[in-house]
Amino acid sequence: MAANPFAQMLDRLLGRPLAAAEQQALERELARLYAAPDAASSPPRVSPVGVALIKRFEGCARRRPDGRYAAYPDPGTGGAPWTIGWGATGPDRFAPTPGARIGPGTVWTGAQCDARLEADLKRYAADVSRVLAGAPATQAQFDALTSFHYNTGAVARASLTRRHIAGDHAGAAREFARWVRAGGKVLPGLVRRRAAEAELYQAGS
Repeated sequence: MAANPFAQMLDRLLGRPLAAAEQQALERELARLYAAPDAASSPPRVSPVGVALIKRFEGCARRRPDGRYAAYPDPGTGGAPWTIGWGATGPDRFAPTPGARIGPGTVWTGAQCDARLEADLKRYAADVSRVLAGAPATQAQFDALTSFHYNTGAVARASLTRRHIAGDHAGAAREFARWVRAGGKVLPGLVRRRAAEAELYQAGS
């Protein structure tokens, strides 16, 4: 296993050691994220570690025999919001009908699932950056906050964000565990996800 802590975490998320080419690609991406001279002016981005965490918990479920993916109901409510691909909800930008939303009949290709994830990650990362309003955050902390926001949409109102901005990183890490309910029920999947996000957040403290 690689000595790089981000590589170690990615090993755990993937359930296997990184191949040499994957490790080199990770190191190049992290170097770009940390050391690019125009980092202050470039849009914030989620690192490969953050993307892997999000993919691990979102999954790309309901693959049909034809290789495409079908939408499925929210596990907490048994209905809305309907989800497809890597956790996409809301507007169906691939539907032929303008204004259509993801619902029981939505079906996407794998490429469409990946394209929507890329677009959503840019949007959610921008949300996190805007809410932080210049408060320092390591790449690991930024990734954890973006994963949290991708799943909850709550980074602007969560107390964990306020604690982070105030510099109380230990307190912020503990706040992740409060967000484990859906439809009024504690979901084991959310418990695991919040624990993984807190671990990633603390890796950058």
